[in-house]
Amino acid sequence: MALAAISLAPLASHANDDNQRLRKAVDAAIKPIMAKYDIPGMAVAVTVQGHARFYNYGLASRQSKVVVNKNTLFELGSVSKTFTATLAAYAQRQGKLSLGDHPSHYLPELKGSRIDEATLLQLGTYTAGGLPLQLPEWVNTDADLTQYFQQWQPDAPPGTQRGYSNPSLGLLGRATAKALGQDFPAAMEGITLKQLGLKHSYVKVPQNAMASYAWGHNQEGKQVRVNPNPLDAETYGIKASAADLIRYVQLNIDPSQLPEPMRQAVEDTHLAYFQVGPMGQGLGWEQYPYPGTLPQLLAGNSEGMSRQLNPAEAIPQPQQPVLPTLFNKTGSTGGFGAYVAFVPAKQIGIAILANKGYPIPARVEAAYEILAVAASEVAP
Repeated sequence: MALAAISLAPLASHANDDNQRLRKAVDAAIKPIMAKYDIPGMAVAVTVQGHARFYNYGLASRQSKVVVNKNTLFELGSVSKTFTATLAAYAQRQGKLSLGDHPSHYLPELKGSRIDEATLLQLGTYTAGGLPLQLPEWVNTDADLTQYFQQWQPDAPPGTQRGYSNPSLGLLGRATAKALGQDFPAAMEGITLKQLGLKHSYVKVPQNAMASYAWGHNQEGKQVRVNPNPLDAETYGIKASAADLIRYVQLNIDPSQLPEPMRQAVEDTHLAYFQVGPMGQGLGWEQYPYPGTLPQLLAGNSEGMSRQLNPAEAIPQPQQPVLPTLFNKTGSTGGFGAYVAFVPAKQIGIAILANKGYPIPARVEAAYEILAVAASEVAP
């Protein structure tokens, strides 16, 4: 199937030609979630064959009463990991990094440590040997971080078990920045976000964009934003609007208009390196056969998958998907929740942003329902 060209010009909301079936589907999926989980505001963007539509709900801040729009900045949480993976793939395409290298090639202070037995690819696919979901509370500085990795002991041989982990992919981000000779925020903003044309996405929100930055809301209803952490930028640090995030989705659906080697880097993040139950684990993105079933998608996004070690079977020769494939990623911070999914073969995708955390199954179910309607709108 030939993919429709995607303009890199600013996206329009298509408010006047909005498909009513799609709007009804979004309303039916999102409004009950907001009511059930007391979410102040949500922004949803759906793309169908290169056309983006936006659906905005509620408030960016209950205190200021500013309403959500397609340019409101939300914290993406771990959706940021897909951007980090893209930067690593870009560095490899430039010949400045190899995913087959070990961490100490770029971070010599880790030479001789157990973490150095893993490759950068294994760090990027959470198969380094059992790194935890989060860093210990005592890790507050870069010196603490180095000490932690020097002392860390694996639970499994590299490449055999998948354990979802901020420290794992975060270390890949650190090594990538070293390979590029920049600090990570500068590399992310100056390379990845710039070349993707994401003009309203940031690691560090500048002062002139703060008015667009939503406030997150924790479970007690207090307004919060993300806390600093030695690996926050690499693993959950990006703030973006629904307009920028759906552009990112469109460019993953069809990277052909991107400059080289960014086009190749985006495509490289679509390779699955390990099979983990129903899910193919790539760099950043997780993938499933499409259309598949909702139970498969829920299983791949379950707590058992995110909080436990699961057997990982290496895929000998990773290739671009031949059959229709759904890619997805969830993300959360203390006051925000995000979900992104897309199907390149159908040219459909969705980004759901909220300024309060809520259960991942609810995000997956909502996206699944909306994408089913979006798929029915695809021209044969």
